[in-house]
Amino acid sequence: MSKVVVVTGAARGIGLATAKKFLSEGWRVALLDIDGKTQDLARNNLNEPGNTLAIECDVSDPDQVANAIKEVVAKFNHIDALVNNAGIAVFKPVMQTSFEEWSRVLAVNLNGPFICTQACVPAMLARGGGSIVNITSISGVRASTLRVAYGTSKAALMHMTKQQAVEFGNQGIRVNAVSPGPVDTAMAKKVHTPDIRSDYHDAIPLNRYGTEEELAEATYFLCSDKASYITGHTLNVDGGFAATGIGLPSVRNMD
Repeated sequence: MSKVVVVTGAARGIGLATAKKFLSEGWRVALLDIDGKTQDLARNNLNEPGNTLAIECDVSDPDQVANAIKEVVAKFNHIDALVNNAGIAVFKPVMQTSFEEWSRVLAVNLNGPFICTQACVPAMLARGGGSIVNITSISGVRASTLRVAYGTSKAALMHMTKQQAVEFGNQGIRVNAVSPGPVDTAMAKKVHTPDIRSDYHDAIPLNRYGTEEELAEATYFLCSDKASYITGHTLNVDGGFAATGIGLPSVRNMD
């Protein structure tokens, strides 16, 4: 029987690339996204109607999530993995970030994974275990301007990953996180100016942005049996960005 994964924020970007990767490995995929129209289009383009299910869902709403997971189980009978990818960002200085904006970012980026995990775990336990991957961010460990809500939410999500791993481990559920560095998503292409891109290249040992597919590969690995003894871990998929200090451009230009 094919394994089943729930991917949130699956209408585009890293979430959609992750859905494609799992499908290519023979999994069935439930795609959850608040943007129902875009998600339906994405599912149609996947051209695997028997192996996919698209559900419009706000992951910060417990009732919507509960209903969505009931629908997943009704169609696919079980759940083996959850990828908490849905996330939003507000890029404003601390003093210009409203409480409403702060609250919404934390509601989606932190409450969402908490709610989705609670909804999916019973179905995983019925299968004897499973795997959860939370998509965090380099912004959770390296502070930068304009990201007070986003960075804080991702830092908290990294710690929640450890909490979940400790509590669910003896029940056969592994919980890990993937922490992307700069990735060539549609959002990055829209908001990263040439100067910003150049600065990132200067600070990344691999001297380039990552791809959505590279993030999907790492996420799939952590959900697969090949990662059977890995839990409570945050895997940086960032070209070495988190490991660096200063001076990369100068070193590269040395004879």
